[in-house]
Amino acid sequence: MSTRNRLLAFRRTLPPTPRLTRRDVEARGLRFATWHSPPVAGALPLVCVNGGLLFDHGLLWPALAPLAHARQVILYDQRGRGESAVPPGVAASRIEFDAGDLVALRTALGIARWDMLGHSWGGGIAMQAAALDPDGVRRLVLANAVGITGEWLPGMHARALSHLRATGQQDAAATLAAIDPDVLRAPDLAVHATYTRAFFPAWFADPTFAARAVPPVGLSVTGAHVSARLRREGYDWSARIGALRSPTLVLHGVEDVLSLAVAQRTVCVLAAQGVRAQLQPLTGSGHNPYWEAAAPFFSAIEAFLAAADLTSRAPPDP
Repeated sequence: MSTRNRLLAFRRTLPPTPRLTRRDVEARGLRFATWHSPPVAGALPLVCVNGGLLFDHGLLWPALAPLAHARQVILYDQRGRGESAVPPGVAASRIEFDAGDLVALRTALGIARWDMLGHSWGGGIAMQAAALDPDGVRRLVLANAVGITGEWLPGMHARALSHLRATGQQDAAATLAAIDPDVLRAPDLAVHATYTRAFFPAWFADPTFAARAVPPVGLSVTGAHVSARLRREGYDWSARIGALRSPTLVLHGVEDVLSLAVAQRTVCVLAAQGVRAQLQPLTGSGHNPYWEAAAPFFSAIEAFLAAADLTSRAPPDP
């Protein structure tokens, strides 16, 4: 069965997609746009953090709608993305600010505790936020998340070209090869947006599915500054995540050009600091397992969070 047909078959097993309610809140001097599915009794809400740096929450909705049937799902636009306010001093933007925003958002929304899911760069935001807010984050899910250090980043262009050529996507490879990734060290939004569109087919294991997928359009100047800074300066969050204590599920597509070894290193680092971390490789999937490996992806997350729901509802020992 093709990737597309597997995804359609999985979706046919689901109830209708819940509707989202928008709520704007003030946090850290900025207005943030948030979206909420209906609350579910007995389950903590799950806040979902999209990646991409240039994009809004639409990357994850309705893709993550299957999670909203067992718990409330909360999405939001990061500062300067989508419908959230642009921060002052955009040129100083950095991903660490996004992590601090997520902590402040929980308080602004009046939520005592929640679970957290981060995809791609959103996984980096989520890791840091969970470390900053250990009492507020019960469990953490990392989906094809970036690494704790930036060692993986310089080789991504070459890995993407290799993947595109190996899967017969010669035109896509030629388009990507025509762009020097060093230009991304400057915060030119048009350049960053063009590159992300050219790179997009490389994120998929299945080239046929990739050909049907529509690349998102990067619109955030703030995100371009964050991305350029990460590429210029690199990063190492080892010290920042030292306080992370939330049990963590690490999901990763085996065929992602962001290597599975990055996820393995994350699990090792978390385990070394006493975190209960487990790795779930997803075969037949690239960077977006909620499409290419939907059934095992959602099953693993629901089992991980449902076990915590049962523990949370259990009566205290006499």
